[in-house]
Formats: sequence, C-alpha cells, structure tokens
Amino acid sequence: MSHFSIAGLQLSLPCGDNLEVIGTEIVKTKKRFPWVDMIVLSELCSFGPEKKYAQTLPNDAETFYCQLARENNVWLIPGSLYEQTSEGIYNTTPVINNNGEVVTRYRKIYPFYPYESDVKEGNEFVVFDVPQGRIGVAICYDLWFPEVARTLTCEGAEVLIYPTLTGTIDRSIELIMAQSTAATNQCYVLAVNAAGGLGNGQSIVVGPDGKVIHQAGENPELFPVEIDFDRVRRDRERGLHGLGQPLKSFRDNSIDYPIYKNNSNKNKELNSLGELIIPKS
Repeated sequence: MSHFSIAGLQLSLPCGDNLEVIGTEIVKTKKRFPWVDMIVLSELCSFGPEKKYAQTLPNDAETFYCQLARENNVWLIPGSLYEQTSEGIYNTTPVINNNGEVVTRYRKIYPFYPYESDVKEGNEFVVFDVPQGRIGVAICYDLWFPEVARTLTCEGAEVLIYPTLTGTIDRSIELIMAQSTAATNQCYVLAVNAAGGLGNGQSIVVGPDGKVIHQAGENPELFPVEIDFDRVRRDRERGLHGLGQPLKSFRDNSIDYPIYKNNSNKNKELNSLGELIIPKS
C-alpha cells in the first residue's frame, strides 16, 4: 500500500496561546476524516510570530501535541514555534508520529532576513520515514532556495512539506515556486499557510508532475489529500510523461558547480549587492 493521507489546516490565529483552538481543530479533522494519516499546520501557529513566546524544547506545547497525536492516531507537523536555546532563538518544527513520539525536529535554515531578525539559521536537513515512504520538511522561506529541496530529495524525500506564514503580496510567486519545486524534484509539495490577520492563505498541494492538486482560498480551510508514493517512484524512474528524468540527469552529470566550492566563489558577484537590510525610502 503506497497511499498516505495528509490534511492541511489553514487556520486564522492571533498572537498568543492558540493550543486549545488548534487542538479542537485537530480532533475535528480526525473525526471528520478518520482516514487521514497526518495533519500539517502553518508556521508559528502555536503562539504567533512574536519572539517573547520562545520556549525551550521539549516543552508543554510539544507534550500537548504528542498527546493529541497519540489519542487521535495521527502524525502531526504542528507548524513551528520559536525555540529558545543557549545559542539564541530558532524557528523550529517538531515532527510527531501517531504514537505521540517526537521523531525529529527541523530548524529553519533560511529565516526571513532581514524581517525575521534575531533568529538563528539552522544547519541540518531533515527527512523522516512513514510506513509508505520518506518525507522532507522545511519552513516557509526555505522554499525560495532550490538547494534545500534538492538536498532533501537527494536524501530520499518523496514529499516536501513547508509550514508557511506569508501575509505579503509575494504569495503568488510562492505558488509558482511550489509548482516548479515539485516538477524539478518529481515529488509532492505541500505548503500550508495561515489565514486571517497573519497570513493570506492560498495554501497549495502540488503533485510530482508540477500540477496543482489543490489551492486553498484566503479564508480558513481544511484540505485532506491522498499522497501516492508509488506515483513518485514511477515518475522518477520513467520521467514525466515518459520524458524528462531530471534527478537521474543530476545524478549522472559530473559537473562540479564552482559556486558551491567555497564562499569566495559563491560571493564573487553577490558581494556587490550590499548589506542584507530592510530597504529605506
């Protein structure tokens, strides 16, 4: 059996403790669609995007989600939250299995600088296994960097999940990026955004052929979809429509990209762009 069902929860939530509301929505989702295997929420949904809510991990919020996962027999990617460490603050996503165990945590590699200030960069890529296949997780702005998706794909990810918090006018661009990421990596892409005052919705699910399976509106929405891991494997083996097989070409090409050899190569021209700061009038 290669099918695995994932429900995205696009909610409208304020800054503050949203755990009770989120818990209610998770229980309602599982009751309405008992066949759902995983529920995914938006970035920073538990407490909102204010660093005053940063907490160490594990914590009571994570324990709350673990109990929900166990009681409802469902995997949870409960968005993300600000994680306080001795090094500073990270934007961190826990991954919790249906037994209520934290199987891994992902720290956002590309915080939304310069706006997401005082948040440290993560440095580890995260993939994890469900019974049917392998899933990779990243967060929001990570979608803008194709190296993240390609690395997760090279580590075996067949589905890429991006908890997202976008409330700006560039959401339409991110929808295109989700499609291109799915097509170039021949995988499913799910980007679950928030609705309401903090996000403008338009969560998206894209298949391994780059076609949109579902695009949400701007209001709160629940969207369960079925993932077919065998479809990913067939497309990667045979190519989309029996044509392009980009992952095999990437594997077999011996080019050594000079920009990745060291920072001096990468930054040779990019240093001319100036500092990474908020633009001024």
